[in-house]
Amino acid sequence: MNDYWLILLAMALVLMNLSSFFLYRHDKMAAKKGAWRTSENSLLLAALLGPFGAFAAMRRYRHKTKHLKFILVPLFMVLWIAVAGYLVYLQYFA
Repeated sequence: MNDYWLILLAMALVLMNLSSFFLYRHDKMAAKKGAWRTSENSLLLAALLGPFGAFAAMRRYRHKTKHLKFILVPLFMVLWIAVAGYLVYLQYFA
């Protein structure tokens, strides 16, 4: 894979994680105000696509940390790291 595609991929990953962070932040602010909330399924999907942002927001805003479903967020992080490691292995060592 050439540098152009790696840069695009990195930018997409950063954007997904930032989006996830701000979605969790928005939901926490809505919870405080009693306003319309983001569904848990949407938050989990965002966490699957951007787990590092979701995890950071969960810790920063203490949001969804007591819900059992959201133990998936750190597991999504592990999954992402495993996939990235596998792709690096394929690229450089296989």
